[in-house]
Amino acid sequence: PEEVHPMNWMINALCCDAANPELWFPITETGPGAAQVAEAKAECARCPVADECLAFALTAGLDYGVFGGTSASERRELRRSTVTA
Repeated sequence: PEEVHPMNWMINALCCDAANPELWFPITETGPGAAQVAEAKAECARCPVADECLAFALTAGLDYGVFGGTSASERRELRRSTVTA
């Protein structure tokens, strides 16, 4: 049987084939960067592996960029609410 690597979901991520991969890494989440974050989140909303991407970002503690339709500040809040719950 073929071994399934836990990162195989990435091959189905829409961002992997994006013309502008920098879209998911805005300089800021506010001001001019807010539009970029919104655009990246819209792409994530169409992605078939957004849930896996978010789980990966939370597990890996990624604190920059848009992953699984969430910004870095949203993931920090998710981690905080999970710890205090």
